[in-house]
Amino acid sequence: MTNSQLRIKPAEGRAGRAEFIRVPWRLYRDDPAWVPPLLLDKKLQLSPKNPYFQHARAAFWTAWRGPTPVGRISAQIDQLHLQRYDDDCGFFGMLEAENNPETFAALLQTAESWLRRQGMKRIRGPFNLSINQECGLLVEGFDTPPYIMMGHARPYYASRLAELGYHGEKDLLAYQVEPWFKTPRAMTIAIRRMGGRVTTRRLATTKIDEEMKLLGDIFNDAWSENWGFIPMTPAEIKQMGEELRYLVPRRGIIFAMVDGEPAGMIVGLPNLNEAIADLNGRLLPFGWARLLWRLKIGYPKSGRVALMGIRKKFQHGTLGAALAFTLIDQARMHFVRMGVTEVEQSWILEDNEGMRKILEAIGSRISKRYRIYGRRLEG
Repeated sequence: MTNSQLRIKPAEGRAGRAEFIRVPWRLYRDDPAWVPPLLLDKKLQLSPKNPYFQHARAAFWTAWRGPTPVGRISAQIDQLHLQRYDDDCGFFGMLEAENNPETFAALLQTAESWLRRQGMKRIRGPFNLSINQECGLLVEGFDTPPYIMMGHARPYYASRLAELGYHGEKDLLAYQVEPWFKTPRAMTIAIRRMGGRVTTRRLATTKIDEEMKLLGDIFNDAWSENWGFIPMTPAEIKQMGEELRYLVPRRGIIFAMVDGEPAGMIVGLPNLNEAIADLNGRLLPFGWARLLWRLKIGYPKSGRVALMGIRKKFQHGTLGAALAFTLIDQARMHFVRMGVTEVEQSWILEDNEGMRKILEAIGSRISKRYRIYGRRLEG
């Protein structure tokens, strides 16, 4: 797609992908809340070795005005989604663009055309690249930096999407809390009522592969009835384990058992964005050393609860509440030991009333809101 000024080019080959990845550096250079992501991490995400591409295919484009990149977008089709929902829905993601309606229109029309040619009848996003990765467009909370594995955006993005006929389909909430919150009475009572049935243990680092399989199994069961759920594949679970073993202290991954049976889990991450904010995305030549030194001498002062799940058969009633409260309390104690002063719990579906009530009972407050948009593909 071209006109006298704007060109949309496929982001192909090493140079094309590098240009695609670097687009946000220009768009956010004057935004103090933006945290440059690690370039190596983004290269790996787009690599054919990413296990996501074992069940999905994607295309990537960069928008140019003359010699200047001014936007980008991806479009993807996930076979696991189609098998589960049979809804002819494809996805867009990686959306970044200058504040120009023409640029947004050209990018979205390019993604829509690619999906339409492959038989898709709906488009939904942003997903970078799936619902199990970074997803949703930031629509509230622009003035603070994003936490690790969460997105950032300019306030005008939402307006540009609305102008193109996109409407909000689901909101995802980020909650924030200080980890020294006072344990609510209802939380104490729920735990006490279970007597010794509910116990916890930390991650066993001597058998990391088995532990990651258990974590993935609990996740896939616990989240299976959530909106938009796509199961994590064994390859994706293995990759997650490889990433978490270097990022999360042993005490940051906690399993809960009911009568000795694994029933739930929680993952508390250090907010790595604190440590990388001034690296400009680069770990070479000295970024690795600076990052490791920072993590060694001082744990980040903020953390994120990125995963929490309770098996479906335990989710309801007093037992479900006791499991949730126990996991949250164990994560709280971990963060307090590490000197963390702020914790983000993200993301939570807006209509997940049960989890929202639990978080609000411990004093959590909504700090950011992300939105998934969609529309029908005409023609």
